Amino acid sequence: MTPSIRRKLESLAERHEEIGLLLGQPDVLADNTRFRELSREYAQLEPVVASLQERDQAEHELGDTRAMLDDPDLRDMARDDVERLEQRLVELDDELQILLLPKDPRDEANLFLEVRAGTGGDEAAIFAGDLFRMYTRYAERRRWHVEVLSENPGEHGGYKEVVARVEGKGAYSRLKFESGTHRVQRVPETESQGRIHTSAATVAILPEMDEIDDIEINPADLKTDTFRASGAGGQHVNKTDSAIRITHLPSGIVVECQDERSQHKNRARALSLLKARLLDEQRSKQAAAQAESRRLQVGSGDRSQRIRTYNFPQGRITDHRVNLTLYRLPEVLQGDLDELVDTLTRENQADELKALTAG
Repeated sequence: MTPSIRRKLESLAERHEEIGLLLGQPDVLADNTRFRELSREYAQLEPVVASLQERDQAEHELGDTRAMLDDPDLRDMARDDVERLEQRLVELDDELQILLLPKDPRDEANLFLEVRAGTGGDEAAIFAGDLFRMYTRYAERRRWHVEVLSENPGEHGGYKEVVARVEGKGAYSRLKFESGTHRVQRVPETESQGRIHTSAATVAILPEMDEIDDIEINPADLKTDTFRASGAGGQHVNKTDSAIRITHLPSGIVVECQDERSQHKNRARALSLLKARLLDEQRSKQAAAQAESRRLQVGSGDRSQRIRTYNFPQGRITDHRVNLTLYRLPEVLQGDLDELVDTLTRENQADELKALTAG
C-alpha cells in the first residue's frame, strides 16, 4: 500500500469517528435532514474502517508470526501462517483500494432503456428486438421490473425503436456500460443466398435520478401532442388520446409515453424521460471533455462508438472496449450477461485505481 493511499484511508477513518460523535449531538438529532445525511455517510464509511482495522490487525499478526520463524519448534507452523497472512494482506489492500474509489451516486438508480434500429433495415429492427429481449430477460433474472413506455415495431418483427423504464436495486450500476452501438453479423431469414449481413442497433442507458428535478425546463420550450396509443391495453387505450409526445424545441429531443391509460401519468413519465435525456446530454459533453482516454466512456452516453459484435455463425460475442470474446452467444442473448457486466466493472475499477494511485 502506497503512503498516499494510506493517508487517504486514515483521513476517512478519522471522518468516520467524527461523524459518530456528531450523531450524538442534540442539534444534529433535532435536524432530521442533517441526521439522515450524516447517517448515510457513516454507513458508507463503515466498510472502509472495518477493512482498515482488519488490515492493521493482520499486519500486526504477520510481524509477530515472522518472529516465530527463528524458533525451530514453531518454524513450520509459522511459515504456513506467514503465507496465509501475506495473502490476506494482498486481498485487503485490493479491497481497500476499491472501497476508496469514489461512488457513482447514480449506481442505485432506476433507468430508462432505449434501443433503436440502426443500419440494416428490417434485420436491424429484428436485432433491436433481440437486444431488448436480452435486457428484459436479464432484468427478470435480477427480479427487476420493466415497464415499456413507447414502442415502434418493425415491419417484420423487432423494433424500430423501443423505450422502457427499468426499476430495481442497482439497475444502473449493472447496465451503465451498455450504451453504444451493437453490431450483429448473421444470415437474415429473408436472405435467400445464405450471405452474412452486418446490421446495427444503438442502446442508451439513462439513469432516473432525483436530481433531474433540478433541471429547469421552460414550458414555452415544449411542444406537447396527444395521440391514441397503439398495441395492447384494450378498447380504452385505443379509443382515448392518452398517449403523450413532448418535443423539446431548443434541443430537438422528442419523447413519447403511451403505456399508461392516464394522460396525466403518461405526461409525467415523458417529462421524466426528457429530463433524463437532457441530463445525459450535459454529462456526455462533460465526459467527452474530461475523460477522452477512458476506454469504457462510462456514463458518457457515447452511442456512436461500436462497443460489441454479436457473430451468429461462430456463436461468439466480442466486447471491443476490453477485448473480451465469449463463445456463449445463445446464453448471452437469453439474458446471461453477468460475465460481460462483471468484466466491464472490473476494467472500470482498474482504470479508476490507476487514476487514484497516479493522483
